[in-house]
Amino acid sequence: MDDTQLNTLVDAIVRELKASGAVKTPASSAGTPASASATLSSSSAVPLKPQSSNSPILQSLISSLSIDLPDPTLSRSTPRVKNPKDANGLRALMDSTTARIGVGRAGPRYSTAEWLLFQGDHAVTQDALYRDVDQKLLDEFNLFTVQTKITGGKQEYLLRPDLGRLLNDDAKRIINEKCQKNVNVQLVVGDGLSAAAIEANLRQIFPVIRQGAQTAGLTFGTPFFVKYARVGVMNDVGELIKPDVVILLIGERPGLGRAESMSAYMGYKPKYGDTDADRDVVCNIFENGGTNPLEGGAFVVQIAQKMRKHQASGVKLKLAN
Repeated sequence: MDDTQLNTLVDAIVRELKASGAVKTPASSAGTPASASATLSSSSAVPLKPQSSNSPILQSLISSLSIDLPDPTLSRSTPRVKNPKDANGLRALMDSTTARIGVGRAGPRYSTAEWLLFQGDHAVTQDALYRDVDQKLLDEFNLFTVQTKITGGKQEYLLRPDLGRLLNDDAKRIINEKCQKNVNVQLVVGDGLSAAAIEANLRQIFPVIRQGAQTAGLTFGTPFFVKYARVGVMNDVGELIKPDVVILLIGERPGLGRAESMSAYMGYKPKYGDTDADRDVVCNIFENGGTNPLEGGAFVVQIAQKMRKHQASGVKLKLAN
């Protein structure tokens, strides 16, 4: 809506208010009636009893009023630098990275379009972090659910990573009852810091790992899902069911507008006290820019075979190669 349409709308509203008696028209200093816009801005023009209007002009203007904004993510790759020296070069540079470059500015601040995009991407991050993995997806792969020692929901999960590394007593009992012991490969799925990452990649990577392990002649344990999981929960799993290799698929910390990144952490016979130095990882698993989940699944199976061959993982595996 441009200024002309806005002024017309304001004048139409004031005329309706005057006709209903809700607004009194003050006389101007020159003896002529004040304009509708001036009447609206005066202190005496505050409507006392707003009433709905059936004015065709007013109704037409209201019906044409739209406050919807276009989706800011649709113009993500649009350069907003005014008069760039090399427009084609800037566009090519922006297409080569997910970093926020070429955003331009309005004075010392971001442009409105860029600020809206920033807020939209931040909302994506918050949604991924605070919601749970869809139960239908877990049912699709027959994953039973256990939980770590987190009892205070997502807030406690974010503040107490130490509790996310430990299974609660019920989880230990259920895993002992339902999982095979001493298998070659035990697959675990954890929500981590992004439920969206699990939902975006599990359907592609899960069958690849399972089929790849079976094709390689490896016994494949009963997979399950851990709620409020941190990477260190692998140690509890290793102590409980004694698999050769634990594979943990977990959602990574989301970035602005990037919530689908998942990682596969792996350890050879993980146990209490193991650290990241004792683990390997295939990270940034996602389509269109990361490690493709199908390829990621194949990498995971290859690493599992190496771990069993050298009976090591992490730094020890690197030294053994």
